[in-house]
Amino acid sequence: MKINFYLIKIAVLSLFFATSLLADKSDIFGEGKKLFEKKEFDKSKIYFERDIVFNPMSEKSYLYLAKIFFQNKNDSDLEINLNNVLDLNPKNDEAIYMLTLLKIKQTNYDEAKELMATFNLICKSFCSKKDEMKKKFSELVPENEKN
Repeated sequence: MKINFYLIKIAVLSLFFATSLLADKSDIFGEGKKLFEKKEFDKSKIYFERDIVFNPMSEKSYLYLAKIFFQNKNDSDLEINLNNVLDLNPKNDEAIYMLTLLKIKQTNYDEAKELMATFNLICKSFCSKKDEMKKKFSELVPENEKN
């Protein structure tokens, strides 16, 4: 009886490790990125979601899901995925940039202002977007703070 229990335990563990190895070898994220670049958003979304199942800390997959939801104008899922990216990496300037634009769109002045301050401190690859973001933000600024 104990031998059967150990054999079953070994079989389950073997299947678990085999699945993990297959996930690493198949480069799920890479396939999703290729489809995203071809603008096949629905297909790429499946790959990014699958990558997150195998690697819940996949900052890049959350970011690409956010980009898909941005394209589909799905603001609630966009915000969820951007917040996931920022939970994993609070210094991801692209996610901060996208979330700032979303907050401006939602006319959430306080959060947009806070995100812009954070963006200005940490921007690396998206610093060229500062002017665009400031222009959109200036349209949101209340009259009593414009002076």
